Amino acid sequence: MNTYKSAGVDKEEGYKTVDKIKTAVAETHNKNVLNNLGSFGAFYEIGGYKNPVLVSGTDGVGTKLKIALDTKKYDSIGIDCFAMCANDILCHGAKPLFFLDYLACGKLDSDVAAEIVLGMVKACKDNNCALIGGETAEMPGMYNAGDYDVAGFCVGIVEKDEIIDGSKIRKGDRIIALPSSGFHSNGFSLVRKIFTDFNEIFEGKPLYETLLVPTRLYFQPIHKLLKSIDIHGIAHITGGGLIENVPRIIPIGLCAEIDTSKIKIPSIMLELEKRGNISRSEMFGTFNMGVGMVVVVRENDAAKVLELLEDAYEIGEITENEEKIVLK
Repeated sequence: MNTYKSAGVDKEEGYKTVDKIKTAVAETHNKNVLNNLGSFGAFYEIGGYKNPVLVSGTDGVGTKLKIALDTKKYDSIGIDCFAMCANDILCHGAKPLFFLDYLACGKLDSDVAAEIVLGMVKACKDNNCALIGGETAEMPGMYNAGDYDVAGFCVGIVEKDEIIDGSKIRKGDRIIALPSSGFHSNGFSLVRKIFTDFNEIFEGKPLYETLLVPTRLYFQPIHKLLKSIDIHGIAHITGGGLIENVPRIIPIGLCAEIDTSKIKIPSIMLELEKRGNISRSEMFGTFNMGVGMVVVVRENDAAKVLELLEDAYEIGEITENEEKIVLK
């Protein structure tokens, strides 16, 4: 007799996954979450805002996931998934409210799935965000056994008159870099082409440990600034690097003039550049090069930003130019 399990889908393994994560997921909930896992939809009540605007973002972790699967190190991937979504909406000054995840695989292993989701839980807690739902899809025939794909969706909120969209940026404003924690979750198709042995020792530890350092979460430092600084623009440096992401917030007629000699490039990226014989322009157009996020502030506020965030540093200023970005 044919059954769903004989076709490759084990519902019991899905139930086990829920059992392994439900207590931890519940710890991310607050008074605004009105129901628990298991409903057809998740309820989140909004209150305390005068003119609220919802800001949403969705993303995945790309082929960085392949390194995690090959090395069986799953604990950081959930953090990456959340960070890629939450850091995007943060660029508009939004506070993350809730997050949902989507996990697809060829054959579900509840231990692996739980480890990935528990990474999301950890990231949600760091951002005071509720993990209110998700979907686990076992899809034999679409994915091979052992393969997983991970994506997420984050919704945040900001007062309408406090939205950050780059419109306040003016000539003379300063560009401040917030360091990345590594490659984050972009450019890994090229990374995997050059680095083929993830177990080789790099700077005293297996290479995969450096490659799988999770994407940095910027909620805490950005909201620390928002309490006392009028931020004119924020850019999350993801795929396409500074070259593609900074222009997204620059008004017409202005230019982000960046001094690349001031940028602190991680040693792993320099190693990739050297081994792969990759041009510096290709590196800057593909990777974050050590800058995970930039903030644009008035010249008079730059020193205050550097005082509040010890690891931040200035990399350029806003000038007048037809080009929205110039790397010197």
